Amino acid sequence: MTESEAARSRKQTIFYLSFLILIWGINWPLSKYALKFSPPLIFAGIRTLIGGTLLAVIALPRWRKLRLRETWPYYLASAFLSIVFYYGFQTVGLQYMPAGLFSAIVFLQPVLLGLFAWLWLGEKMYARKMFGLLIGFSGVAAMSIGGLEGGISFIGILLALATALSWALGTVYIKRQAAKVDMLWMTAMQILIGGIVMTVYGSAVESWSDIRWTEAFLLDTLFISIFVIALGWLVYFKLLGSGEASKVGSFTFLIPVVSIICSVVFLNEHITLNLLIGMALIVSSILLVNARTKASHIRVIGK
Repeated sequence: MTESEAARSRKQTIFYLSFLILIWGINWPLSKYALKFSPPLIFAGIRTLIGGTLLAVIALPRWRKLRLRETWPYYLASAFLSIVFYYGFQTVGLQYMPAGLFSAIVFLQPVLLGLFAWLWLGEKMYARKMFGLLIGFSGVAAMSIGGLEGGISFIGILLALATALSWALGTVYIKRQAAKVDMLWMTAMQILIGGIVMTVYGSAVESWSDIRWTEAFLLDTLFISIFVIALGWLVYFKLLGSGEASKVGSFTFLIPVVSIICSVVFLNEHITLNLLIGMALIVSSILLVNARTKASHIRVIGK
């Protein structure tokens, strides 16, 4: 690769990361707002179904690469890990907690991703990374103190942690199977299947008559479906395919910062001392997990 090509590649990566951080940061307060108009599971199903359908249409010119008979188990497993569990836990959990705090706990995901990438993707684990993981869990504990004292829902905290866990497992699974599937079809099918599952299940346990089809709700849902889900996941997997999972994950700690700022400005949520301490610990954790270390000073765990 020439120097000019490398520069263009870096600029493209910066653009994709900036887009992802902004769009996924905005997603949390937007999703919280939408829950004023719709039951959680039906809303989760609607937005993923629209996003998955859009991606499937985009992928149609590559239909020969779908190879559904061979690849359907990968699509199904990925759909449950990355979409059904992730958006299911997320959408229900947002009912119990402020959007900013919920997103902050969910973005322990890069730390979990660093651990899982070591266990299942063969990425290296150092003593510094292990220390970083402990710092990250300390950050979650700091933010959770209010919940344990009754100020914040303990159920919400558990759902936020479950959201982070499902996302991390889904990312590692997709990274492991990347060579076996077309990534555009993988992205489209997992979201489409996940949308169908959540819409059907949501329809069984919730009522469509409870939805208030206001202009605000429709615009909110379409924005999330198109930009957050369809384009957001497409950009995320593009970045994931071009580097180590843990390196991509290291930049996502900026997403809850955007989410918290938007939640404070538009939803009148409050920043607490516990939240600031927890965020500082989680950011420190992620930096420790993903910081570069000179080879001569590396102590590799398990080698």
